[in-house]
Amino acid sequence: MSDVPKIQLLSPKRGMPPKHFADLSKQERIDALKELGLPKFRADQIARHYYGKFEADPLTMTDLPEAQRQLVKDALFPTLLKPVRTVETDEGDTTKTLWRLHDGILLESVLMRYPDRATLCISSQAGCGMACPFCATGQGGLDRNLSTAEIVDQVRAAAAMMESEGSRLSNIVFMGMGEPLANYNRLMSAVRQITQPSPEGFGISQRNVTISTVGLAPQIRRLADEGLSVTLAVSLHTPDDELRDSLVPINNRFAVSEVLDAAAYYADQTGRRVSIEYALIRDINDQDFRADMLGKKLHNALGSRVHVNLIPLNPTPGSKWDASPRERQDEFVRRVAAQGVTCTVRDTKGQEIAAACGQLAADEKAG
Repeated sequence: MSDVPKIQLLSPKRGMPPKHFADLSKQERIDALKELGLPKFRADQIARHYYGKFEADPLTMTDLPEAQRQLVKDALFPTLLKPVRTVETDEGDTTKTLWRLHDGILLESVLMRYPDRATLCISSQAGCGMACPFCATGQGGLDRNLSTAEIVDQVRAAAAMMESEGSRLSNIVFMGMGEPLANYNRLMSAVRQITQPSPEGFGISQRNVTISTVGLAPQIRRLADEGLSVTLAVSLHTPDDELRDSLVPINNRFAVSEVLDAAAYYADQTGRRVSIEYALIRDINDQDFRADMLGKKLHNALGSRVHVNLIPLNPTPGSKWDASPRERQDEFVRRVAAQGVTCTVRDTKGQEIAAACGQLAADEKAG
């Protein structure tokens, strides 16, 4: 088994950022402000600025006593994300931002504007330890887990951008850098802040939040018991263990059957349809027999509570793999649908801006 890529489930022991307002519970915020000589009602006041007005600089919070704004800023609002590069495409509808964290690590988020919604794709880890060979982030390894506030502040920054355009951020997908379920506790804290109404959070509907995973089966079951109604997206990429062992190395620990059992448990507990992500790769996983097998296995495990999202592969520099031709893609869709499973092809926004997760960061490191 020496040829199996090394998976990193545990984050390296690197320094996390200074504590931020969004890292703290309600009581911890009150306690922190008390130490600064501020009464407890200021915690709610600051939260309304952060979650309701998307303000992260206490110096602009004019209802705070002027003499104490700098104190609050220094104690509770360290700068977590500094924009390094912003790239736009699709006539300005797609904005990809490369952020630098406090320790110099690079991070990406992508804001995609559609006529009926605005979706932010965010990262949950800096890098990724899942070692999927066709993924730019997986090839770079895991730097560290993100803090709760580093996750949440990506959302705040995008919400502020949408508000400045006279619109609003409506959807969040945890499909950026990292394996969200490997940073479970901080992910859950972030999801609750994203979905609770102001002043507890940004008030985005749970149904408009998607959590993607390569298939950490125990954590999928744990997520199912959280009482949330977020969408689960499983990055399956092939229905057979033989290929998935190399394509998605965590499969050596949690086989396809175990992942689909966990997905079925999620559907049972939440009543939500599960999304299956499938990056279609030319001559690797796009064969007719795999389409037939995928449809059969999904229908047997999940019945009508599943949807396949085919993703035309974004090739990464130096990769031996490429997207499947259009006619192969169309036949794959037809065959999956013939098994009674809905199957659609994902919109390819941002393809010309190094859209594969981790590419901007990889380009910046190389440059």
